[in-house]
Amino acid sequence: MTYENLLLTEADGIVTVTINRPKALNALNRRTMQELNHLFGTDLPGREGLKGVIVTGAGEKSFVAGADIKEFLDLDAAQGEAMARYGHETFFLIERFARPVVAAVNGFALGGGCELAMACHLRLASPNARFGQPEVNLGIIPGYGGTQRLIQYIGKGKAMELLLTADMIDAEEAHRLGLVNHVVPQDQLLARAAELIQKIAAKGPLAVAKIIELVNAFYRHDLDGFAEEVKAFGYTTGTEDFREGARAFVEKRKPEFKGK
Repeated sequence: MTYENLLLTEADGIVTVTINRPKALNALNRRTMQELNHLFGTDLPGREGLKGVIVTGAGEKSFVAGADIKEFLDLDAAQGEAMARYGHETFFLIERFARPVVAAVNGFALGGGCELAMACHLRLASPNARFGQPEVNLGIIPGYGGTQRLIQYIGKGKAMELLLTADMIDAEEAHRLGLVNHVVPQDQLLARAAELIQKIAAKGPLAVAKIIELVNAFYRHDLDGFAEEVKAFGYTTGTEDFREGARAFVEKRKPEFKGK
C-alpha cells in the first residue's frame, strides 16, 4: 500500500508513524484507518530489527482531533456498525502488536484520537495535550473502543463522567488519572518516546511480547489471564533468551538476547 496520510520514518529500529492531515487536525478518515490497518496488520509484523513504534500527529496543535465527521453524514445503522467493527479491528492490531507502541500525544486527542492513543501500549503527552470523548455532543457514542478502554485506564466513575459530559481533560489531569504515563515538553516528546522504546528493547524480546499479550488478556472475556500466564511462563523458561538472561545475571554482565 502507498501511504498517503501516514508519514513513516525509521531510525535505529524505531518506526515513527505521523498522522499527516494537519489541515483537518489529523482527523481519522477512512483512508487513514485503512493505512493504519495495513501498517500494523501487514507491513510492520515480522519486520526485521523492529524495536518499537511511535505514533504521533503532524504539527504542534493536534495528535488526532477525532474522526472525520464529514464521512459520517450519510451513514445508516448497518454502515455505522461496519465502520465501528473496522475501527475495532484496526485498534486491536495496535493493542496486540508484539513490539511496544508508544503514543506521543502532541495536542488534541479527541474522539477517535483518544481511542487511538488508548490502543497504544504507552502514552506520553506534551503539556498542551487535551483528551476527551466528545461524541455525545453529536448524538452518537465512541465507536473505536472508547467506552471500554477509558474504563480500563481511569476507572468506571471518572470514565462515565467524561463519556457523558464530553468534557476534556488536560495532560496533567490525564497523568494523575493514569491515562498518560509521562508529561514531557513538546520539543522532547519524540526523543523521550524513543528512549522508552530503547529501554524496553534491551529486555528479552520474547518476554516483552508475552507481557503485552498477557496484560491484554486480563481484559479479554474469552481468555483466563492467569491460565495464559502459566503457559507463557513455561514458554519463556524454555527459551534460549531465558538461559542467556539467567547466565548474564549470575555472571554480572549484560545479556545478549537473540529472540529465540
